[in-house]
Amino acid sequence: MDERTALVTRRGENYGGRSRQERATDRRDRILASALHLFGTHDYDDVTVAEVCAGAKVSKRYFYEHFVDREDLVRALHRQQNEWLLAGVSAATPDAPGSLEEMLRPAVRRLLGMLQANPERAQVIYINAPRMETRRRGVLREDAQFLAGMLRRVGGRPTTEIRYERMLLALVAGLSEVIIDWLSRGMTDDVDALADHLTDFCTAVLGRLERS
Repeated sequence: MDERTALVTRRGENYGGRSRQERATDRRDRILASALHLFGTHDYDDVTVAEVCAGAKVSKRYFYEHFVDREDLVRALHRQQNEWLLAGVSAATPDAPGSLEEMLRPAVRRLLGMLQANPERAQVIYINAPRMETRRRGVLREDAQFLAGMLRRVGGRPTTEIRYERMLLALVAGLSEVIIDWLSRGMTDDVDALADHLTDFCTAVLGRLERS
C-alpha cells in the first residue's frame, strides 16, 4: 500500500460491510485501471484527471487522496506495469540455464509476447510514461539491475564494476529503443524474428563484456 492510501485508511471506520482500507484500496485500484486504459489508448497530453476519475467512477476528491497530480498517477501506473512485465520475464527464465543464450532467448520471447498481448500496458510502459524523463532514466537503471540479477544465474560477474554497470545500462536502453520502434509501427514485425534479433544483440554485447 502506498503512503497516501495508508493515510486515508487511518481516518475512518467500516461502512457497507467494508473497512476504510478496503474501500480506499478499491478506489485506488479503479483509478489505476482507468488510467491504464486511457494512457494505454491515448497520448499522454490528451488524458485528463477528470477523464480518469470518470472511468474509475470516483470523484476528484478521492483521486487527490491517492495521487498528487496526473504525473504522480502515471509514475505509479508505470511502476506497477513495469513490475508486472519484469515478473513475467523472470518467470520465463530457466532456473538453471546452460548458457547465456539459453537464458536470454525465452526471456526476450516472453517480454515481446507479453507486450504484444497487452498493447495498453505496452503503450504505458514504453510510450507514454517514458516522456517523463526522470522516471525513464530511473526505469532504465532498474531494468539494468534486473538484467544483472539474471546474469548472475549463469555466472556473470563484473571485472570492473562501473564499466559493467554502464554496459548493462547501454544495453537495456538500446533494447528499449528497438521495442519502442516496434510498438510505434503497430507491432507488425514477426515476434519470433524480433526476439532472435534482440537475443543476438544481447549475447553479442554480453559476450564481449565477459571476454574483456
